[in-house]
Amino acid sequence: MAYILLLVGFVLLIKGASYFVDGSSNIARLLQVPPILIGLTIVAFGTSSPEATVSILAALEGSSDVAVGNVVGSNIFNITLVVGLTAFLYPLKVEAETIKKEIPFTLLASVSLLILMSDVALQGFSENMITRSDGFIFLLFLCIFVYYIIEVGLKSRKNAVNEPAPENISWGKNIFITIIGLAAIIFGGDLVVNNGTKIAYSLGMSETLVGLTIIAVGTSLPELVTSISAALKKESEIALGNIVGSNIFNILFVLGASAVISPLQVNDKVFMDVVLMIALTVILLIFSRTGYKVGKREGMVLAVVYIIYLAYIIVRN
Repeated sequence: MAYILLLVGFVLLIKGASYFVDGSSNIARLLQVPPILIGLTIVAFGTSSPEATVSILAALEGSSDVAVGNVVGSNIFNITLVVGLTAFLYPLKVEAETIKKEIPFTLLASVSLLILMSDVALQGFSENMITRSDGFIFLLFLCIFVYYIIEVGLKSRKNAVNEPAPENISWGKNIFITIIGLAAIIFGGDLVVNNGTKIAYSLGMSETLVGLTIIAVGTSLPELVTSISAALKKESEIALGNIVGSNIFNILFVLGASAVISPLQVNDKVFMDVVLMIALTVILLIFSRTGYKVGKREGMVLAVVYIIYLAYIIVRN
């Protein structure tokens, strides 16, 4: 029954995120918000909403390993398998702004996470924690990122011509879809945390491992579906922007909000995963600078890296 409920939870997360993104995007169009603002905020936040729900619920239930492992595992999955498969299907074009500002901002967020959770090494404490103070720091970084996005949106608005919203888009329908999507995400997230933890214990897996694998992959499926769909439609800028934006939201919003609600104890094993996440972000930056695109060959390399990483953490457990 736990396996069935876990599967139901994942389905609710994926469908809920889809409805949430669609409804929110249509509301943004009705409000005449520039498309770039929609892509960098609503799509990125919408596809990160399963991670947010799962980690916050895990923090409330005292499962710190699941909360932290989910975010780190999701970011590694996004950089390797999501970027890898998407680039393999259709080479990802990278905007200059993404290379200069957004990927470096992801790198800054990742390094900040490593520093703030290294309490034993840097401050001589008895255990490593992401405290409430750390959570507020992450949320303040998020405010800086949102301010940057608003500035980008306002600049683009000057050059954009606002087109009237299509007649088939209505306020009532899209508000309803958005609320239903959010409810499905919350309920699905609760099922994933509870049943994922039960399965982990029954199989002798640690909470850290289940957070880095089963839950991380499950909550990253919206990013995978969104990015592959965008790549197949030859909208590769949206695909990579979605992944980079989601990784920023995962660290700054998801971990920030989770830590503010309940301080998170950090398992020593996660440090290696965070270092790998930082290294992969640097590799993504290097790949992006080669011809302003991530090609099929780079995509295959990233996908293979995830398979090797998955084997490593299973053996480590």
